[in-house]
Parts: sequence; structure tokens; C-alpha cells
Amino acid sequence: MSVNIFGDQATEERAENARLSAFIGAIAVGDLVKSTLGPKGMDKLLQSASSDSSMVTNDGATILKAIPLDNPAAKVLVNLAKVQDDQVGDGTTSVTVLASELLREAEQLINKKIHPQTVIEGYRIASKAALKALLEASVDNKSNFDTFKQDLINIAKTTLSSKILAQDKDYFANLAVDSILRLKGSTNLDQIQILKIVGGKLNDSYLDEGFILNKKFGVNQPKKITNCKILIANTSMDTDKVKIFGAKFKVSSTSKLAALEKAEKTKMHNKVLKIQKNFKDINCFINRQLIYDYPEQLFTDFGINSIEHADFEGVERLAFVTGGEVASTFDKPELVKVGYCDTIEEVLIGEESYVKFSGVQKGEACTIILRGATQYVLDEAERSLHDALSVLSQTTQETRTVLGGGCSEMIMSKAVDTAAQKEDGKKALAVEAFARGLRQLPTILADNAGFDSSELVAKLRSSIYNGLYTSGLDLDHGIVADMRELGIVESYKLKYHVVNSATEAAEVLLRVDNIIRAKPRTADRNRGPI
Repeated sequence: MSVNIFGDQATEERAENARLSAFIGAIAVGDLVKSTLGPKGMDKLLQSASSDSSMVTNDGATILKAIPLDNPAAKVLVNLAKVQDDQVGDGTTSVTVLASELLREAEQLINKKIHPQTVIEGYRIASKAALKALLEASVDNKSNFDTFKQDLINIAKTTLSSKILAQDKDYFANLAVDSILRLKGSTNLDQIQILKIVGGKLNDSYLDEGFILNKKFGVNQPKKITNCKILIANTSMDTDKVKIFGAKFKVSSTSKLAALEKAEKTKMHNKVLKIQKNFKDINCFINRQLIYDYPEQLFTDFGINSIEHADFEGVERLAFVTGGEVASTFDKPELVKVGYCDTIEEVLIGEESYVKFSGVQKGEACTIILRGATQYVLDEAERSLHDALSVLSQTTQETRTVLGGGCSEMIMSKAVDTAAQKEDGKKALAVEAFARGLRQLPTILADNAGFDSSELVAKLRSSIYNGLYTSGLDLDHGIVADMRELGIVESYKLKYHVVNSATEAAEVLLRVDNIIRAKPRTADRNRGPI
């Protein structure tokens, strides 16, 4: 007889029910995103229930972040995709799908009365064998720049082939690689700005050196300045009204109102004078907040170009690339770093005027101008490009590469099958299940492309198991082909994280044998009789 020890605000699921609930949640999440996997994957249209906003995407992490899930196991996989996105930038769908397939296999083993801890042990052995095989299959071309650059281009093409930019993947792959090589090994993507401008078509996009801000100079100011010393600020430059919450002025005559306005004007005049006096060399003032007509006119008189209302991300990034700092007070100029660049000029892109900063302190900084028919297209193109840039920047650090198209998964699967033969007892069944889970990734790739996955994957398995270690799925023609020749290359770090993280997530959920749901504690709960 089971005794319920919980109050009316808590419920419990035990043993089989708890495990089943965890498995169902995780497998459902995998099934949700697996149709987006690979070059022939489909997109999801996500619409907000509370507003009119919607988005079209096939990025695993974006899809999972947007959906409110109630199942705790499903939330583990959402978190898994987020970590993959933060660490590598791509492979979010792969890691979610692999984790859910490993749990699907585990569920069948547990139904055969194999203990979860035995499954976990087997999975650990299998994961070790798989990652060892992945390392042995990896290639490192960092000593040869031309070959390494070609690797980067191939990785970018492989990443983009499953995204909205697939039809122009050659163009965008080169664009992404050029911008990443400018960073000289840094993984700080803040130096690459992506500017989305509606209009034109995707392949009208281009890479521009320097930094572009979606703003204009003030009235009657020159459209181009050189040898620019830039003061970047976050300060109020309106008519400096008294901004004390709840403060009100009452005046008994218009002359007193005029005196009040004059006092405000004098205060602003002194502020601009202080900036001009303390920062004699500057010829450009950029403010995050608004600059009203009067201070703008004063800046113009002093020969200082002004830009107002540069959004905070723009101001932060601008400070970073020009080597300056965002200042809010101007009394101690020796403590404020002023930014520098060679030229600042207004340029016309599409129908809009923008301010372009050339020859910035961080010479590696650049801007990718994305063009596209609608805002939906641009948003998804930005997400796609961000994935490619993230993977490429990580590859400049961890330079090893592996082959895509299901090749790496099948090589790992073979190594895991070999490891299973060395194990005895029920553990061997868990190791074999892990190999089946790995083989599900090429199976899903083939299914999404509309081919007979059973036949294709059987052919791929035969090729790899017979020693043709560069074989993979050519999903354009539905055949097994040489991935090295086709240039279908992926980052070793990406694949490593996919296998490692998916195994750990599966292990976390396999350990669950109890789910307790409780409402948050409140002040009057469990207070007892008064």
C-alpha cells in the first residue's frame, strides 16, 4: 500500500510512471525538431499566442526556446540545445535528436528489465569509444593556411546548407570565412556587426570593413570627417529639465517661465562648454540618448559632429571597436578613453543613410550588410549566419575537422559496435543500443530528404564497415558518396559536443525514478493551526 505523505499542493509520480513521463517528454521534443535536421530539413513557423509576432526558423535552439514546455525532461533537452548554441553555435538540432534517440533506445532496454544503472554504464563505455573514434577520424590542417581556409569554407557551406541561405551558400560561406579570418583567431563576434536592411535579394549582401551605425549626423554638419577623435557618451542632452520624480514647478507669470527656460538653457550651454573645454581634440560626439536642437547647434558651432540616440548595443560595440569608453560625466577627462578612427562619413545603403566608421582602432572589425525581401527572411538569415560565424570562430581555436553527411556518426557507430563485442552481460546490450542511436542521425537525414533511409543507411554502414572511411550520404542525389570529394566537412568540436552532451543529458534523465511536482512555498503554507 502506498502512503501519500504530500499535502494537497504536491503530486508524485514514481518508478515506472516517472521514467515513462521523462522518456515521453524527451522523445517528443526530439520528434518535434528532427524534421528540421539536414540540408533537406523543413522550417517551423512559430506564432505567439499573446501577440501578432511570428517567426520562421529551423534553428533547434530558437524553436525550443520559443515553446513553453511543461514536461521537466523536455526542459532538460531545451537547456541542452541552449548550451550547445552558447558553446559552439550550431548542432542544436543534432544534440537534441541524439539525446532523444538514446532515450528511445534506453526505454526499450528498460522494458526488457535491464536496470537503468546498467544502461548508464553501457552508454559511458560507448561514449568513450565513439569519441576516441571521432578523434582518430579527425584531420588537422592548421599548418597549411590554404588547406585550412578551404576547410573553413567547407564547414561554412555544410552549416549553411540546412539554412535559409542554402541557395547562396557558396557566396555566404566565403563572406563568413573572410570576416572570421579578420579576427586573427579571436572568438569575440562583437567585432562582426550584422546590419539587416530590408530590400533587394539575399545575394546583394556584402562585407564592409569598419563599423556602420544606423544614424545620421546633426543638421548643418559636414557629411565626412577625417582623423576622428570620438567621445562616446550616455548622458542626457535634452534641455536638461529637472528630472526628479514627482517634482513640479508652478509659475505665476510668463516672465518667470521664461526665466526657468533660460536657466535650463544656460545649464545645457555650460554642459556642452565643459565637453568642448575638457576634450579639446574631439571632433565627433556620439550619445546614446537624444541630443536636442540647442546642444546640437552648439556642437556644430564648436566644429564637433554629433550623432544622437545610438542604441546601447551600437554604443557598446562602437566603444569596443574604436578603443574608447562610454562616458557619463565629463569632469575628469584623464579618466575617459576617447575612441579613434580614420574617417567617418554618411553613406547611402538601399534607401537609407548610415554613418560609416573606417580605419577603426580594432582593424579586424567589420560589418556584414544583409539584404532580403522581408524582415522574416532577414531575421532567419541573421540566425543562419550567426551559426556559421560561431562554428568558424571556434574552428580557428580547435582546428580539427571531421566529415559530415552521416560519415562521422557511422564511424563512431562502428567503434561502439566493436566495443560492445568486448563487453559481457547486459552492458553489451546498452553499448549496442548506443550504436543504434548514433545510426539514427543519418537515418533522419535520409528521411528528411525523401529517400529510402533503410536502404541508404545500410549501404553507408556497409561502406564504412568495409573500410571506406570517407563515405557519407549525398542527399542531393540519394547515393553514398565520398564526403572528402564533395567537401562536406564539419567542426570536430561541434561533433564532440553533440555526442558528449547528448550522452550526459540521457544519463541525467535515466537516473530519474521519481517526479515530484509542487507549487512554490507561500507564506501561509504549512503554518499549522493557530
